[in-house]
Amino acid sequence: MSTPPSAASTAPSETGEYSHAQILTILGGLMMGMFLGALDQTIVSTSIRTIADDLNGLSVQAWVTTAYLITSTITTPIYGKLGDLYGRKKLFMFAITVFIGGSALCSFATSMYMLAAFRAVQGIGAGGLFTLVLAIIGDIVSPRERARYTGYFMAVFGTSSVLGPVIGGFFASHAVILGVTGWRWVFLVNVPIGIAALFVVYRTLHLTHQRREARIDWWGAVTLVVGLVPLLIVAEQGREWGWSSPRSMACYLIGAAGLGAFVYAERRMGDDALIPLRMFRTRAVAVGIVASVIVGAAMFGGIMLLPLYMQIVHGASPMRSGFLMLPMVVGMMSASIISGQIISRTGRIRAFPILGSGLIFLAMFALSRITADTNLLLVMAVMFVLGYGLGNCMQPLLLILQSAVPPRDIGVATSSATFFRQIGGTLGVAIFLSVLFGSVGGNIKTAIVSESSTPAFQQAVQTASHSANPLDRQVADAFLHQTPGGGVLAQVKDDSSIIQRMPSVLAHPFKVGFADSMDTVFLLAGGVAVLAFLVLLLMPKVELRATSASAATRSEAAPTAPVTDQV
Repeated sequence: MSTPPSAASTAPSETGEYSHAQILTILGGLMMGMFLGALDQTIVSTSIRTIADDLNGLSVQAWVTTAYLITSTITTPIYGKLGDLYGRKKLFMFAITVFIGGSALCSFATSMYMLAAFRAVQGIGAGGLFTLVLAIIGDIVSPRERARYTGYFMAVFGTSSVLGPVIGGFFASHAVILGVTGWRWVFLVNVPIGIAALFVVYRTLHLTHQRREARIDWWGAVTLVVGLVPLLIVAEQGREWGWSSPRSMACYLIGAAGLGAFVYAERRMGDDALIPLRMFRTRAVAVGIVASVIVGAAMFGGIMLLPLYMQIVHGASPMRSGFLMLPMVVGMMSASIISGQIISRTGRIRAFPILGSGLIFLAMFALSRITADTNLLLVMAVMFVLGYGLGNCMQPLLLILQSAVPPRDIGVATSSATFFRQIGGTLGVAIFLSVLFGSVGGNIKTAIVSESSTPAFQQAVQTASHSANPLDRQVADAFLHQTPGGGVLAQVKDDSSIIQRMPSVLAHPFKVGFADSMDTVFLLAGGVAVLAFLVLLLMPKVELRATSASAATRSEAAPTAPVTDQV
């Protein structure tokens, strides 16, 4: 049977190496998949407050984020392992299809809990998008040469990072678009983009794969679910249940038992495990994975609050808050491109994640000092430093892991880096949001006590008590009867848009309360970054491979005919 022309045009040479033109052709499909995943992350982040306000569930928004991260995290190592065994194209197309279906379901949500369930479906597909893209790049391009193509992916990531907040803000700012609630288009927009991505991947992504048979680690997958889900649930619900309540203790015990069973299952499966334990015997892998967990916690947990700070404290619209996030995006892109070029020329990589974690700490510490009245230009300057630190951590850590394992494990190494970073991020989001909403009530009350004695505040209360606006009278009545922490505070925690509708003087202590709680979270994230810095000091020198994983695997493989990984 003859090989289709499109497949032949992207087939590697006899040595397993791909030409520059072949790599560019394959990149077309990969960049579409990466664009889909990256756009979803940014488009939701700036619109989540509007969504939560509309569905009356700002205080439970952690469920929406955590549900997505749980499923995407758990499926990440599964995609990586199956890709190593059976090829990556079909899995990539499956992941895109599930992601499209989950996005469509999200647009029909009528409550935050329903949205969380549909985001969990979406996360099952998302778990394969970044993992498989990065693994395929590891297959066809050597670590030393990968910086040559960094610009393409940074352009896609940067474009999605810019367009996502703007598009999300546009949809969230409109009550109805074409007869559909504006924020629902945040999810519907993924459908046509996903269909286009499927078509491009089908037409352009043709890879050769040395198939190898192995057992499927089902027990590892099951025990991983049993271990992670209870721990993530208690991280989100602990402030309401009580950290030492019977339900919390049950989650701790089930989670610990599940993780213990997971380690046992992985040991029994040996090389067929989802995450082979032998990888941890390599110091570079062990240090890189621990650092990925810690950096993930600081990254996801810390930057999740920045759009909330812009919108709640400074009254920025979702669209404007997207533009205000640009300095961090520019910092990440600049660091990734500059570090990639230096790594490509020198082969030295160890210093970059160490520098990056140090910059993350400095940025988080600076953010912990901001107030409700801090100039946004200063905040944006700190965000650039944060982005530059993250850009020096993400790509170098992945390159270290991909170079430290045998070529046949490139998918497992890539998925492990993503998996452990997602674990850290999931825990970071759940814990940091718990800290935020667990402390904001007390901080608002403290700010009210501090400001209520000022003449300007007392005058504003008197004016509001005679206002024709029902909300103004409700707020004034709460202050006059010395019950500002009652109904109004409960409403603010579920619908923060109330703050922007209050008289500015009366709204100020509410903004101060949120800013003070966010300061606590940023300080915690800074402490996490210090831990990452100390761990990365243990990283040994790593020599980056000069050949692609595909070429290295072919030279090691038994004399069996390669299978073209295509549909």
